[in-house]
Parts: sequence; C-alpha cells; structure tokens
Amino acid sequence: MTPLLFVLLSLAGGVGAAARFVLDGAVKSLVRTSYPVGTTLINLSGSLLLGVVTGLALSHLVSDDWRLVLGTGFLGGYTTFSTASLETVRLAQQRRWGAALANGVGMLAASVALALAGYLLGSSL
Repeated sequence: MTPLLFVLLSLAGGVGAAARFVLDGAVKSLVRTSYPVGTTLINLSGSLLLGVVTGLALSHLVSDDWRLVLGTGFLGGYTTFSTASLETVRLAQQRRWGAALANGVGMLAASVALALAGYLLGSSL
C-alpha cells in the first residue's frame, strides 16, 4: 500500500463516519421512535453500496485501490456493526423482544440480502 493510498483510505473512513453521524442525526430529528431507525438505514444502505463497489471491482470497472478507498475506507467508516449490536442489547434490556430480534437478526439478514443485490447489480454493469 502506498502512502497516498493509506491517506486516502484514512480520509475516506473519516468522511464515512461523519456521513453516518449526520445521517443518523437527520433521521432522529425526523423519526421520533426509540427503535434505531438511523443505524438500520445506515447499515442497510452501506451493505448495498459495498456490494455494488465489490461487484464493480470484480468486473474491473473499479480499481482495487478505489475499492479499498470506497469499501474499506468510506463504507467501513459509514456502517457500524458495534452500534447496531449495542442497540440490540439495549432493546433486549427494555424487554422489547420483537424490536431486539428485528434489529439484531432482521438487520443482519436484510444487510446480507442487500449486499448480494448490490454485488449482482455491480457485477452486471
């Protein structure tokens, strides 16, 4: 990895984290619920986009360097498995079993399905 690629990857990760912060805040201001809608939307959209980037890279439409910057950097900073996990624990502690199950298992299943859809889309272009 070149020093420039390392810097770009690092900057992209910061931009992704900032985008997550802004989007989550916007969703929280629009949707008044104790369910983590923002984190769910972020992880679902990030999974779809990572699938697209990966499909494009495997089809040689995006270079490996850009796959790293966009996938590992930006989308790695944008998505948040640890927050989703903690929010699932919080919902379970509140005895909101359906919401905890939807957030934990549902988001995982939907994220995998969207990553596959994104991959198929990206690899078909």
